[in-house]
Amino acid sequence: MVSSLILASGSKTRQALLKNAGLQFKAAPADVDERAIEEGLPTDERDPVSVAKHLALAKAIEVSRRNPGAYVIGCDQTMSLGDRIFHKASSREEARETLKTLRGKAHFLNSAVCLIRDGDLVWSEVSRACMQVREFSDAFLDDYLERNGDAVLSSVGCYQLEGEGIQLFDAIAGDYFTILGLPLLPLLAALRDYGINHA
Repeated sequence: MVSSLILASGSKTRQALLKNAGLQFKAAPADVDERAIEEGLPTDERDPVSVAKHLALAKAIEVSRRNPGAYVIGCDQTMSLGDRIFHKASSREEARETLKTLRGKAHFLNSAVCLIRDGDLVWSEVSRACMQVREFSDAFLDDYLERNGDAVLSSVGCYQLEGEGIQLFDAIAGDYFTILGLPLLPLLAALRDYGINHA
């Protein structure tokens, strides 16, 4: 008997990635306080990669408690510049400050994914993508924010690569799925190993 598979996320993008890969799963968003989890971590585990790992685990464990016997996929992504972890902007002015901070620098998207079953960690992975933002003018920034409106508030970096956000970059090094917040290739391999993905 094949165990059920659950994605502990309400993200339409992550759901589409799994669906397009041919997986049978259900989505069950986790009920966790991400900022409280982050603030409760020991100081030496508040780096961007560790935070992404802990958040992915917390989400999967919470959903696993409600779904005994199921394999639960937990995932989370942090965006970092050095040791600084960014969160979604709450206003266009805050988005402007985020993009000005990123301008001309390389930042990282740190995407963690794990498999939990009955509250126990079965497998985990963290994949990183390096995003080199170009030196753009203040005039371009103003126009970009005006054209994209509140859509810039929907992602932590204030950009969507599949849209005009691609204009912010000089170079990108990393896996496309990692950028979208779900390291899909290692996840698919793990699911094959556990007999959940029969591809």
